[in-house]
Amino acid sequence: MKLNAEDLPRHLSKGLQPLYVIHGAAMLLAIEAADAIRAAARKEGISEREVLIADSGFKWAELRSSNQSLSLFASRKILDLRIPTGKPGVDGAQALLEYCQQLNPDTVTLISLPRLDGTTMKTKWFSTLAEQGVVIAADEIALHELPLWIATRLQRQGQSADTDTLAFLAQRVEGNLLAAFQEIQKLALLFPEGPLSFEQVKDAVMDVARYDVFKLSEAMLAGDAARYVHILEGLRAEGTATVLILWALAEDIRTMSKVSRAMQHSGNLANALRDARVWGVRQKLVERAVRRFSPAFAERALRQAAQIDKLVKGLRSGDVWDELMQLGVRCARAGASA
Repeated sequence: MKLNAEDLPRHLSKGLQPLYVIHGAAMLLAIEAADAIRAAARKEGISEREVLIADSGFKWAELRSSNQSLSLFASRKILDLRIPTGKPGVDGAQALLEYCQQLNPDTVTLISLPRLDGTTMKTKWFSTLAEQGVVIAADEIALHELPLWIATRLQRQGQSADTDTLAFLAQRVEGNLLAAFQEIQKLALLFPEGPLSFEQVKDAVMDVARYDVFKLSEAMLAGDAARYVHILEGLRAEGTATVLILWALAEDIRTMSKVSRAMQHSGNLANALRDARVWGVRQKLVERAVRRFSPAFAERALRQAAQIDKLVKGLRSGDVWDELMQLGVRCARAGASA
């Protein structure tokens, strides 16, 4: 039987199977799946757990021995076998085949594997595990699927958010499930059950340093050069990483380039903003700024940002803070005819 990580709780509510295999690159989902299986085992009164780590020096005879033995204090146990490389070798493959032929009904076996390539998944040992047990794929969540995943997690804690807010949150965590998980937990701590507004989520997901960096970018978009200079000097005094500052500025300049090009072709601002994934209060800033940013100016600003990136990486000489100042002030003072 094959399951994805999200289907596992429903499966476990119907009772435990003797063999589970977890594989995949999404560590958060793999950890959660293993925790869910162990929790289900505890509910069934299985208190003993034995952990085997099949590293390079592992003796596979230990697996055979464990399968045949129980402690004096428990009638059932969970055997937690971890194969960090996903490559059991010849001896391990044979041991796994034999293990599947002699599954102990008093033992719940949990085998954890990393992401496997297609060749490994076609091996006899893995195919046999899949035939005899329940295989849970802990696959990474694609970026376009992440908003739905976030919505499901929010629902579990009695919260919800609209489509634009979910997309914003997914974009901010950049597909990182662990980061998304942490932000979702933070929302549960900060706000009561019920719908979450865009403003609540926006303020919650940005820590102080990132929030200041985005305020810097907002000053640039708003055309407030004096405020831009003031915030940049504060960030410099706090020792904020220049790579983070450049990333925030470049993201908004790239957005302006995309919106201004779309406006040049269609003249439809609403569609241009939607296609560029601009929502909430930021939408008003971009609406105002797009009147000042021509496509040609935005392209020149992006080229300047690329030169600063080389400076940050040590590929050219110069004062990175001075060039960040010039970039932001130039953009803040940009005219539609620039």
